[in-house]
Amino acid sequence: MNIQPVEFRRRLLLLGFGCVGQGVLPLLLRHIAMRPKQLLIISAHDTDKLIADSYGVSFLALAITQDNFQTILASQLEQGDILLNLTVGVSSLALIELCRAKRVLYLDTCLEPWSGVLLNGEVPIEARTNYAQRERVLAMRSPIKNGPTAVVAHGANPGLISHFLKQALLNVARDTGLEVPRPHRRSEWAHLASRLGVRAIHIAERDTQTAAVPRRAGQFINTWSVDAFIDEACQPSELGWGTHERHFPADGLRHTSGSCAAIYLNRPGASTLVRTWTPAFGPMLGYLITHAESISIAEYFTESEGENILYRPTVNYAYRPCDDAVLSLMELADRNWQHLAQGHILKDDIVQGVDALGVLIMGHRRVSYWYGSQLSIEQARALCPHNSATSLQIAAGAMAGVVWAIRNPECDIVEPDDLPFEEIIAISRPYLGDVQGFYTDWNPLAGRSSRFVEDTVAEDPWQFKNFRVT
Repeated sequence: MNIQPVEFRRRLLLLGFGCVGQGVLPLLLRHIAMRPKQLLIISAHDTDKLIADSYGVSFLALAITQDNFQTILASQLEQGDILLNLTVGVSSLALIELCRAKRVLYLDTCLEPWSGVLLNGEVPIEARTNYAQRERVLAMRSPIKNGPTAVVAHGANPGLISHFLKQALLNVARDTGLEVPRPHRRSEWAHLASRLGVRAIHIAERDTQTAAVPRRAGQFINTWSVDAFIDEACQPSELGWGTHERHFPADGLRHTSGSCAAIYLNRPGASTLVRTWTPAFGPMLGYLITHAESISIAEYFTESEGENILYRPTVNYAYRPCDDAVLSLMELADRNWQHLAQGHILKDDIVQGVDALGVLIMGHRRVSYWYGSQLSIEQARALCPHNSATSLQIAAGAMAGVVWAIRNPECDIVEPDDLPFEEIIAISRPYLGDVQGFYTDWNPLAGRSSRFVEDTVAEDPWQFKNFRVT
């Protein structure tokens, strides 16, 4: 692996040291030319301090809260440093404000409010959406966008998936003979998607990793953060809403401010299923879990003329987690979305499996095209220690975002869609296993049984109504 580390002379503070933090640490030390003493890890749990010690990295066991974050972090950060936020329940908005005041670079893999907000039924449902979190952060952008770089929501998805999408669109344009100038600006990318006839975009993920010991009742199992997954699984389902849609969901709700590129459903993502497709596994049902990329991609690929929206695809995350996580979600629903007694992240105890994460673009001349990463547990362990297939995909995206931020320190608040896709893919690709594309003639009406009468839209398979399982 030919790596040319980027030079960095300041300090990097890694906030949170769960499975992704542990997985990204060796990648940071490979791709950034710095000494271990330039890193500081702050984590609420000291159980994994031995990993930090093995790399010679300083470790502070301390929970960051709304009451202490200003005092603790302000004393540790100076102008030109980087804060890599991998925590759950610590406000991204508050951290970005602190970093901007101190001219510190920032990156996270998910926009987070303070702990308790997302699961608090007394908070209005709209305020618990990712749309609301995103709008508040983007409103902080400086007028001339020259503040310290803050890369928000850049892991695997959200993150790498936005770069996969651009490559996928170019591949389909090439394979269908569509000759258009290579896109550079947002409007040009939206025009390309429109010219191709893309109607629906799924972030389609299938995780088949399994452990030797089966899940026990009362235990929430996952291959990445348990708390973060429960939070997003219990948030309202959200999706970018396309201009071709003619059947608004009965439980759907619209936003009244901001871009209005997305809608949300009056039900949690963990109880909303959609039909989708991934290579090797074929047709499957996935959970329509809210994710930032469903909103940012829909807005980015909007083609407009003045105030008139001419084109926008429908975009949603369709996630089939590992089998133990599916069982965990079912028991979570049994308990009316109350936390289970125990949480466990599969990593060293995984014995087999693959995480297939890609973008499925549908409606063009070749029908459907999936492009992304298929990474096995064996490949992940060979490529980087302290990782599962899932954590390495996230860690690779986070590392690539940090490298880009060091090279571009004054770009203000940016989302994955704003970054150069080829550069990010080139940095992260060595850690993503098999990265390739697959065409399929699948659509959500293909192979549907005639045993029961279904309310479908036969003349237009790409209506969201046909994807949703009701």
